[in-house]
Amino acid sequence: MRILLVNDDGIESPGLALLARAALRLGEVWAVAPAGQCSAMSHRITLHGFLDVHRAPDFPVPGVRAFSVDGTPADCVKAALAHVLDAPPDVVFSGVNRGCNLGRDILYSGTVGAAMEALVSGVPAVAWSAQTDGGMDVAERWLGRVADEIFSRSFAADCVWNVNFPACAPEDVRGVRWDCAVSKNPFYRGVYTPQPLADGARLVLGGEVARDAEPGSDIRALLDGYIAVNRLRCMAL
Repeated sequence: MRILLVNDDGIESPGLALLARAALRLGEVWAVAPAGQCSAMSHRITLHGFLDVHRAPDFPVPGVRAFSVDGTPADCVKAALAHVLDAPPDVVFSGVNRGCNLGRDILYSGTVGAAMEALVSGVPAVAWSAQTDGGMDVAERWLGRVADEIFSRSFAADCVWNVNFPACAPEDVRGVRWDCAVSKNPFYRGVYTPQPLADGARLVLGGEVARDAEPGSDIRALLDGYIAVNRLRCMAL
């Protein structure tokens, strides 16, 4: 199997290295990721100018062909398919994102945006995300078995799989909740605190994580200690 890895946290992200280690047991792995932090860029692409593509010789996982792109997560998919790979991948793994992509937050996610770009390019995709302060440890332990289960199911032509790992001890995970509904609420609730400026105001950004959600939703599953999995439909397909 040929696997393309992308993300929105950048080529140096520990989550990308984690994903590479898990993917190597499945086959040939390529990583094409943004040169820097590109969170919350959704499905944004670069329309004018150029994209610089560079080899990433210091990528920390041996056996992975790694490249950085001076562009967005979706740009990375486009660059990989147009230039870096000599044949299309069998699947695209996007992540592992530092921070969950649940509920309305999915709309902003560069992780999900890259997975959607793969889908519209004819390649099945999985978006992987982990809650901060512990979710990466859960991903390290559980990602492989969740991937195996996904491959035992099926990839729909118009949907990406979206997986979110909770922040808890790996042994405390209660299981996997499949086909969760997308919550109608955000997981991260932004707060904008104004500070006066001479000619306006400065909005200081902050926020808090949701503490409750609808039964059966992705946020509720995560809050209850489950790995939350759902399928996100691309409306363009």
